[in-house]
Amino acid sequence: MTSPVDQPGDPGQARRAPYAAERKQAIMTELRAAGRVDAAEVAARLNVTKETVRKDLIGLERQGLLRRVHGGAVPVGQLSFEPAVVTRTYYSEEKTRIATAALAHLPAAGAVLIDAGSTTARLAELFPADRELTVYTNTLPIALALVDHPMLTVVTLGGRVRPLTLAEVDDWAVRALAEINVDVAFLGANAISVERGLTTPDPAEAAVKRLMLGSARRRILLADHSKVGGVSLCKHADLSDIDLLITDTGLPDADLKALRAAGLEVELT
Repeated sequence: MTSPVDQPGDPGQARRAPYAAERKQAIMTELRAAGRVDAAEVAARLNVTKETVRKDLIGLERQGLLRRVHGGAVPVGQLSFEPAVVTRTYYSEEKTRIATAALAHLPAAGAVLIDAGSTTARLAELFPADRELTVYTNTLPIALALVDHPMLTVVTLGGRVRPLTLAEVDDWAVRALAEINVDVAFLGANAISVERGLTTPDPAEAAVKRLMLGSARRRILLADHSKVGGVSLCKHADLSDIDLLITDTGLPDADLKALRAAGLEVELT
């Protein structure tokens, strides 16, 4: 894509930062051409910060011109857009910090539930080997990451495996969740909104996530800041259903205040 700020000029002069209108024009040009926008790539191309591009995307979304998703944006009407879990490599450092902070909320003994997702998968990778816990999960990679821990009892929920997220869904998973009780559920979401709650693109996965809420005494959401402010296709929880959100310090102050004003406890890491 040729940016509106990539104009010929004095070769000895540093390329100036684009104005907001120029940035938004560049974003919309790429969106129309490619059908998606990667925020990190746009930031590098326009010589601005990722936070600047994120604010531009928020503004364009509020105008109804695009829909924000993890790491960028897609055209309006693509609420069901969902990248595969294995491709979700953005905000890797933030996800590691979030997962590390989540370790402090593990019980010394008992049972936990780990939802599908890239941040929850990072939690499984960091899981301590000195806890005698039963771990329920609806995703095969998380089960495989934990099965070698000798003090853990690892149980999968069963059900149809969705290729994009490798999450188990449908009747078997639903029945399993109706029969278990855990101390803590570590949950994921594709988007978090003060107005619309927690949402995800797939209705079958939303149904499983919804039932996870009722199986846990304490419910902790693990999500990087890019998910805040977005809305996806299927709602599976209100903010009031969550006891704690652990996210990273990239969350803008306005979003943090809005979440806390809505009654959600937020831990920044």
